[in-house]
Amino acid sequence: MPCLTSCISYFCAMNFLKRQLKSASCCLALIVLFFSLSSCDSLLKQDTGKAPLARVGDTYLYKEDVSQLLGDNISEQDSASFVTNYINNWATKQLLLEKAKINLPEEKLANFEQLVADYRTDLYTRAYKEALVQQAEDTTISSEELEGFYEKEKENFKLKEKLVKLRFIQLPTQFMNKTDVIDRLKRFNEEDRSYLDSIGVQFKKLNFNDSLWVPASRVIEEIPPMNYDNEDRYLKKSQFFELEDAMGVYLAKVLGVLQVNDIAPLNYIEPTIRQVLLNRRKLDYIRKLETEIIDEATKENEFEVYENQN
Repeated sequence: MPCLTSCISYFCAMNFLKRQLKSASCCLALIVLFFSLSSCDSLLKQDTGKAPLARVGDTYLYKEDVSQLLGDNISEQDSASFVTNYINNWATKQLLLEKAKINLPEEKLANFEQLVADYRTDLYTRAYKEALVQQAEDTTISSEELEGFYEKEKENFKLKEKLVKLRFIQLPTQFMNKTDVIDRLKRFNEEDRSYLDSIGVQFKKLNFNDSLWVPASRVIEEIPPMNYDNEDRYLKKSQFFELEDAMGVYLAKVLGVLQVNDIAPLNYIEPTIRQVLLNRRKLDYIRKLETEIIDEATKENEFEVYENQN
């Protein structure tokens, strides 16, 4: 227990030193730390050169295993509490593991060991394949690939929600030039766009990208007076509407509407298609890689399959 206390003192001192300037007090703290650790010398394993915090059987928990878990801003009291709890949790797991190895049936232990071995193999091979894919992967998808896939698979891209294209502005309730803004938002020529952009800081919200398809649910979120019961009244092609509540005045010009089960437009579904194509390319590369590995190992006589001897 005195050694454990000394080890915990080590972490407290290290956190203290992180927050102090290089001064005489730091030197003094280092001296104190040196002597406090000397009481643990009997526990040091000579083959590792690392200072242990605790031991269960032949398994050791080392200071460096815990020190990297401690944050720079943790207090000395919290540091001591953390180390104590960590040691106790670690010891509990180790002791339970030892008991399990003794008391569980041999068949079950063998199954667990096989699962661990399989997981280890999968972990290493998956990481290696991912590294090779990232090194060799070409993430460029041409417009021809996107369009070709879209035309071939468009029946699989039917909408599950209404989409809308619109221009939108939310004005403060006491905005003075509402009529002018309405006229310009409806007409929306180059001069109107420039003018509305120039006074955009006076608007609460705005969206002038009327070529972008957005879900109707997103429009309803942005315009609280609108809801699923009245959306059909306002979200119609070429419709202009004005709604108001305590938060402001909502002005919108609808440019286009697509209904549920319509084919999703390419520019809306493009990110999904791009990801599908990248995933297919990745799978093709991995299959090719696995085939080449087998072929190379066979040629180098590193891999062979023996005939079954029954």
